[in-house]
Amino acid sequence: MRLISEAQVREHLTPARRPAQLAALRESFLHFARGQAAVLARSRAALAQAPGAPMVSAMGAVLPDLLGTKVYATLSGKFQFVVNLFDTATGRPLATVEANELTRVRTSLTTALAVDALSRPDVTVLGVFGSGVQAQAHVEALLSVRRFTRVLLCARTDAAAVAARWSAEFGVPVEAAEAARVVAESDVIATCTRATEPLFDGARVRPGTLVCAVGSSKPIARELDDTLLSRAAAVVVEWKTAAQAEAGELVRAAPGVIAPERLKELGELLAADHRPSATDIVVYKSVGIGLEDVALAALVWRGVQAGENATGERA
Repeated sequence: MRLISEAQVREHLTPARRPAQLAALRESFLHFARGQAAVLARSRAALAQAPGAPMVSAMGAVLPDLLGTKVYATLSGKFQFVVNLFDTATGRPLATVEANELTRVRTSLTTALAVDALSRPDVTVLGVFGSGVQAQAHVEALLSVRRFTRVLLCARTDAAAVAARWSAEFGVPVEAAEAARVVAESDVIATCTRATEPLFDGARVRPGTLVCAVGSSKPIARELDDTLLSRAAAVVVEWKTAAQAEAGELVRAAPGVIAPERLKELGELLAADHRPSATDIVVYKSVGIGLEDVALAALVWRGVQAGENATGERA
């Protein structure tokens, strides 16, 4: 068994390797949809029910050729992640992967997979709520699957400065804007905040818009309102079991707002090659599942192994 460092993870999860990363995620969701993979639900334990108390969380997945667990510590709102990989044939531990960078990338890459599957090919305007790590990661990832010509940013602090920095970094015009304008003009909206109440009026979302809510995996928090959820032709989640337990949008929705037949899993839509109509409003709600972590950790591990085999040296 070996330790794979954050530096090695960054080396193998670069933007230049996005196609391989998206392919690995897509394959894992297809395995899951076809009953060829299993997911371990997230569990948490805290030393005390108080702000900043130490907490340990775990989640994982079994894929056809390997399995893994993601374990992470939370202390005062800060996280440290590792993924442990095992061989499914022998049970032998393969690697422990430092996973802070992997976690940052996996959330936005899974959203990119959803955007590629669920948004119109001709979208041009990306709207983003939030200016933190995940918001920036989402702009980077979504630009790899759609040719957005401009980005509208709604953030509580330093929006103009962040917009200028993103414009320079990503080579696309980014403009700070109020929530109402972001909603009115965007073809794809990504909400990447720690909001506990809806960020905008769902009645203002245009037909044909894809809204991706990724800010929280806590049932008390929600970024989208019941109006938007009731208008959506489909509410797409990674795994119904996790979403129904952890997604505030689902947990706090009024009875009947999300009809059971409109709640879909991403893998089943990928397997059916289903695409919404040009006028459908679609919501993608992410809470993060171990399937994504294990798929990308496996990709990194294989990349490290291949590099060692090519050079004859242990990296």
